[in-house]
Amino acid sequence: MTDDADAKDWNLATRLVRGGTLRSGFGETSEALFLNSAYVYASAEEAEARFSAGGKGFKYGRYSHPNLQMLQDRLALMEGAEACAAVASGMAAVFAAMMCQLKAGDHVVANRVIFSSCQYIITQVLPRFGITYTLVGGQDYDEWRSAITPATRCVFIETPANPTLELIDIAAVAECCKAAGARLIVDNVFSTPLAQHPLELGADIVIYSTTKHIDGQGRTLGGAILGSRAFIDEEAMPFCRHTGPHMSHFNAWLILKSLETLPLRVARHCGTAAAIAQWLEAQPQVARVTYPGLRSHPQYAVARKQMNSGGPLIAFELKGGKKAAFAFMNRLKIIDISNNFGDAKTLITHPASTTHHSLGRETLQRIGIGEGLIRLSVGLEDEADLIKDLGQALRGE
Repeated sequence: MTDDADAKDWNLATRLVRGGTLRSGFGETSEALFLNSAYVYASAEEAEARFSAGGKGFKYGRYSHPNLQMLQDRLALMEGAEACAAVASGMAAVFAAMMCQLKAGDHVVANRVIFSSCQYIITQVLPRFGITYTLVGGQDYDEWRSAITPATRCVFIETPANPTLELIDIAAVAECCKAAGARLIVDNVFSTPLAQHPLELGADIVIYSTTKHIDGQGRTLGGAILGSRAFIDEEAMPFCRHTGPHMSHFNAWLILKSLETLPLRVARHCGTAAAIAQWLEAQPQVARVTYPGLRSHPQYAVARKQMNSGGPLIAFELKGGKKAAFAFMNRLKIIDISNNFGDAKTLITHPASTTHHSLGRETLQRIGIGEGLIRLSVGLEDEADLIKDLGQALRGE
């Protein structure tokens, strides 16, 4: 097994290849896949010891297993967190991160522009348990300070937000949270763990859909919750173990192997995205491009402060609304129409009619998701080929 003390001294690329490794007695170089649901004990005394307070060792697949443990340890090393709980999907991570610490009478604050499923949890599910909420405009920090009250237990933000790429100053919101004794949860999936480090900016908890760039090849579902050892061990893990959103052995193994190439892939994603964003700004058919790496981004100063790249996603709006957007997307020859993102393949979607359609037209207009808005998840294809494909689709060739 990798020594955690040694691993903390390694640089990121080494951590993502070797961190948290558990080897069987066969001494395999590539981490093994352990497909089993339960474990055998050498004696009744050993079984008792495993189930006692503080007992170590695997007990049941819903609690943990070698593949899950390796993944959690490596993700924690990646994020610079004390501990991690890996679960079956990104939305399982969002739900568990909130519900493990909330009770009737608590209050939650979130930014208005968030993924529709996240908004559903906050505005539809939590109130069923007597938990109230307030949605805040991302850039009004006086509004954040007013919204966070003594009853606020946690604050949830996406930055960059899905799908508008609106940015929120993590450090500013963290300061508001600490003054009120609330915990700050940051969904960091759009920026990836390499482009932004919320814990260093004052966040208490970071969550990911590992389905996206962490896996990076459209093969698995998964999620991760990262934070302090006390939060993970005493709140997140008991909730996950008893409610069952555990990650499968195979998915944990596959995502673990994907981490080995994460820095290489994300660097390519972000580099190509920056080039495409600059190119899109010069196209007459495009009304607006929103990309954190462009000076034209409304929160460019925030991007420079808390991100080390513009990230792998672009939002842009076409002149002509939905009709122009659909015609453009239907003419693409390389880029696929898909509501997923973070894949090796470049993917494009029309949020108003897919990922965010459930919010309704009035809400979409209020939060800036127009009929001509398109979200582009930049993949690993050749940059010139992608620009050529976008160009012929814009021109209607």
